[in-house]
Amino acid sequence: MSVKAFLPLFILLIFSGAVYGRFISAVISDGVHTRIDREEVLRLDRSFTGAEEESCEQSYGFLPCTKTALGNVFLILVYGYLMFLAATYLSSGSELLLEILGPGLIGGLFLPVLGALPDAMLILVSGISGSTAAAQSQVSVGMGLLAGSTVMLITVIWGTCCIVGKCDIQNSVAVDMKDTKGFSLAGSGVSTDVWTRHAATIMAVSVTPFLVVQLPQLFHSTSGRHFAVLIALIISLTLLVSYCLYQVFQPWIQRRRLAYVKHKHVVSGVLKHLRMRALGRLCTDEGAPNAEVLEKLFKAIDENEDGYLSRCELKALVVGMRLEEINLNETDAVEKLMTDFDTSHDQRVELSEFIAGVSKWLNEARGSKAPSPEAGPDTVKYLGDLQEETRREHYFLGDQSDENVEAVENPRSITIKAVLLLLLGTVIAAVIADPLVDAVNNFSSATSIPSFFISFIALPLATNSSEAVSAIIFASRKKLRSASLTFSELYGAVTMNNLLCLSVFLALVYVRGLTWDFSSEVLVILIVCVVMGVFASVRSTFPLWTSLLAFVLYPFSLVLVYVLDYKLGWS
Repeated sequence: MSVKAFLPLFILLIFSGAVYGRFISAVISDGVHTRIDREEVLRLDRSFTGAEEESCEQSYGFLPCTKTALGNVFLILVYGYLMFLAATYLSSGSELLLEILGPGLIGGLFLPVLGALPDAMLILVSGISGSTAAAQSQVSVGMGLLAGSTVMLITVIWGTCCIVGKCDIQNSVAVDMKDTKGFSLAGSGVSTDVWTRHAATIMAVSVTPFLVVQLPQLFHSTSGRHFAVLIALIISLTLLVSYCLYQVFQPWIQRRRLAYVKHKHVVSGVLKHLRMRALGRLCTDEGAPNAEVLEKLFKAIDENEDGYLSRCELKALVVGMRLEEINLNETDAVEKLMTDFDTSHDQRVELSEFIAGVSKWLNEARGSKAPSPEAGPDTVKYLGDLQEETRREHYFLGDQSDENVEAVENPRSITIKAVLLLLLGTVIAAVIADPLVDAVNNFSSATSIPSFFISFIALPLATNSSEAVSAIIFASRKKLRSASLTFSELYGAVTMNNLLCLSVFLALVYVRGLTWDFSSEVLVILIVCVVMGVFASVRSTFPLWTSLLAFVLYPFSLVLVYVLDYKLGWS
């Protein structure tokens, strides 16, 4: 944490006298020092700056404020930068904590909540203070931030990451670290793993509370709006808890899925190897195991002719198989063979166990969507296709077992640093949220620009900039793993916006008895989340042309809100 980080705060304090409560001493030309009347100076100052006669209200009684447009631009920039620092500290502390404690409870529950904290703070303070009428006019700042963050993350930032992380696409897959096709709209792009597709699906589902709270407006009912807000709040909190639980258990789910795919790869590889060495078909026309052929294979593998297959003999069987392609060595394959074949648990495989094991594996292979493995000469091709299918499936699962994980040095000091960064980020976000919202509202009053558009465009740059920079850096590594982390982070941030931040917003509306009147904003969030969520949940490879689709959605969202609210009178 450098001194430069607090430079805007010092500048803010220095300029506070220039923005509010000026005191000027003048020297009269005749040599007599006269103190000009304070009221006269303030009157002259107001006429000079164009400020209104009424004074503004200082946040916390000492932070500067102003009614002029230029003064509020300055305050928005300073407060926005401080909010950016808060988001950066929270992000840095989260990464350090994740490095120490790993995924699960920390990565799945604690860190996503911290990532949405700046947005949640701004939404909360936008309507928690003042009268009900004042809160009703100020909550548009919170809704603008919520909609702006969501739209910016999965349009502008999504498209930028797609361009930065592009690689050559071959056989519908982006090849890691290979970027020779330039800006080919169809020939270059990014690929993500299946977990990223699941994250996109969850993001699309997370808009459900928006639909529920909007139902009374759809049916032109005014009596059920308050109740609809309560129901939407309950659904939002339920989905939030479910999402956090999914994130907590996701590492375990990933390991189980990878173990299953590796097992299937061993099955297809061993069967293909046996079929190529066999002098006949592994199955009869009726689908039963061909005992004669399997007995010959058993004797060929049993090198010491003791009537049993030992671990060493099974390892010799799989040495020629290219299992290293999926980070599975021969020892792992032997363990899977022993687990499935050695039913007597005597650490060796008899002929009857070998026949039963091969029959079991053939039945597993037969259960897939590919053609029947009993097709005689086509069996080898079928098993080869099945092996290639499992290899591709393993690739899209994003296995990290071949990555070197370095031990963390000085975990105690790193933990203390992480906690301090998180506390500092939380304190700054909590303190700056209120004056930032006031500055946005004052600028809106001075310029007659709706506060929604100011918060839609400007505030997400402050609260989500650290996530955006982190995502772009990850994408620039040009690998499936890094691209998956990038887009998963974006989908997760939007999901947290749609659940945690919306829950805060709905609770605020319900407790304070405010009116839910954000039809156009809700429509924009629904369109963007559903379009990008469904699009990203049905495919894993995104050519460069898909970034154009994402970029177009951002100005489309702004224009749509403007037309619906100010031309058609929805709001």
